[in-house]
Amino acid sequence: PSFTGAIEENRISINYRNQWPSVTGVFNTYSFSYDRYLPNFRSGVGVLATYDVAGSGDLSTTNIGLLYSYDIQLNRDWHVRPGINFKFIYLGLNYGKLIWNSMITARGTTPSVYPPPFEGVADVDFAFSAMAYNDRIWGGFNLDHLLKPRQSFYGDWETTVPVKLNVFGGVQISRRGRLLNKYSEVISIAGNIKYQDRFWQSDLGLYYYRDPIIFGLWYRGIPFVTSQAGDAIIALIGIKTEKLHLGYSYDFTISNLIASTGGSHEISLVYEFITSTIGSRKRMFHAVPCPEF
Repeated sequence: PSFTGAIEENRISINYRNQWPSVTGVFNTYSFSYDRYLPNFRSGVGVLATYDVAGSGDLSTTNIGLLYSYDIQLNRDWHVRPGINFKFIYLGLNYGKLIWNSMITARGTTPSVYPPPFEGVADVDFAFSAMAYNDRIWGGFNLDHLLKPRQSFYGDWETTVPVKLNVFGGVQISRRGRLLNKYSEVISIAGNIKYQDRFWQSDLGLYYYRDPIIFGLWYRGIPFVTSQAGDAIIALIGIKTEKLHLGYSYDFTISNLIASTGGSHEISLVYEFITSTIGSRKRMFHAVPCPEF
């Protein structure tokens, strides 16, 4: 949520991810977001919608949420940006695509006479984040699923989504060719650490931007830990113009599943635009220095 409104004025983002296409019941994710910076209120507002679908039964998750962030200027260089996200969650399942044990006979499968009770799951959730940054460094955390939404299709109130912690940060280690407040060549490093219900995941990435092309390379895994030593290497390429950003990434699986998954594909499209006149933008905008992809 802290990245909400972290642009000069308006931003529309569309994202599609196809994970493990070689596995039956591939996992697909679609997302759309719009956010806007309100300079007179030092705030960012936005809306985010995501849709996940996976498995032979089309198990789906729909999230629709409102985002808000507020920019606090500590001194000439440093800012703190807390953010919140309220969202509605719906879990769905295509019952007609499932095969139950009562349907299996010596001659194959037959329709189940007594289908199990089933209902979709609707709930609400909340996330909180905070980020500190200057024109070169950024870092913060995000706490998601603070309301622990239900995830059982059979009314079990004790089966909930655990709270997830994400710690992130990065720095621009080299910058050249400054024109106004932008650089034509930037090298950045970034990292993420995620923790949820005793499970860890770490990501470490390197970006190289030379106007208008951006290259990136990420490593997902926890080095020197046998069970999670390496999961994937992610390569990305993108083009960044004044208004339009287009990126593509591919996950190379390096775990024991290397021959089974087919990797993962992800496409991102970002469009930024300004609707107000220069005179109406009374406050200077301070951009977060993290890469766009």
